[in-house]
Amino acid sequence: MKITRITAVTAVAVLALSACGSGEDTSSSAKAGADKKFQALNRLEIIAPAAPGSGWDQAARGTQEALGSANLVKAAEVKNVPGASGTVALAQIAPQKGKKDLWITSGLAMMSGVISNGTDVTLDDLTPLARLMGEYEVIVTPANSPYKSVEELFTAIKKDPKSVAIAGGSAGSADHIYIGLLAQHFGVKPADVNYVPYSGGGEATTAILGGKVQAGVSGLSEFAAQIKDGKMKGLLVSSPKPVDGTPFAQTAADVDKSLEFQNWRSMMAPGGLDDALKTRYIEALKKMHGSQGWKDIAAKNAWNDNFLAGDEFATWLKEENTRVTGVLGELGLSKN
Repeated sequence: MKITRITAVTAVAVLALSACGSGEDTSSSAKAGADKKFQALNRLEIIAPAAPGSGWDQAARGTQEALGSANLVKAAEVKNVPGASGTVALAQIAPQKGKKDLWITSGLAMMSGVISNGTDVTLDDLTPLARLMGEYEVIVTPANSPYKSVEELFTAIKKDPKSVAIAGGSAGSADHIYIGLLAQHFGVKPADVNYVPYSGGGEATTAILGGKVQAGVSGLSEFAAQIKDGKMKGLLVSSPKPVDGTPFAQTAADVDKSLEFQNWRSMMAPGGLDDALKTRYIEALKKMHGSQGWKDIAAKNAWNDNFLAGDEFATWLKEENTRVTGVLGELGLSKN
């Protein structure tokens, strides 16, 4: 299978993310349930499985802020546990069966990290709570870079792969997968790309601005501020249309529609949770998703609203794992 099949398997799956809608129940019992005041969670520790400045870190801190502003939690803190596509954090959380007041931010990168690293623990060891959002990938260069388009960047890579280093997330991450898609499209062997993995967006940003690499790939939110400030040049965003407020030379549709792509991130808890506590956590996230605070945070970070909670998210997660396992296996990156 060629790497371009990622589009039909992974990219389409994440681009088409959508929660099942439900009709409004106007019965008296439904109204009584809706009127019942939610009792705020006492405390919460949210694990961001990557370094500060990363997409996971932003998702964790955005959740922390939105829960607090909506009075859904009395005290919440974020702890960063970076390493190995999130699997270092996963290995710490998975054994804590039934532990209360503990959430972990997860997503496509952790799923692919489990598969590519062959870890003993998997997402099956966690309790799925909700898929929070989707995010477009972007390709950037330093502001003074000679490359004006993604075509020029990959022409240089094709000519001399080692001369062009690209900073991104961990091996097998969404960033890595998207670089593979682009490489295949432009006739470059994915394995030939000089891909330099970092544990967080902050480290990748430093490498790009410091001239240690010639380009970078990450989620839109991680580089948006630097692009707006003129410190980085946005070559490509993996969306079908231009994104508001952040300039890019091209969208994916400008290059090839098959290059449209979204990463996704979610919130999970340790396995073995009490059913009542699991229900309460999911209700808190549903209420957070409907709050103005969350909507403002999502808009600020250019996140796409792909919210999906509870059993629907758990079902989708298994389907997504099957797709991603197949893709990484065909790419020779699967150890599971």
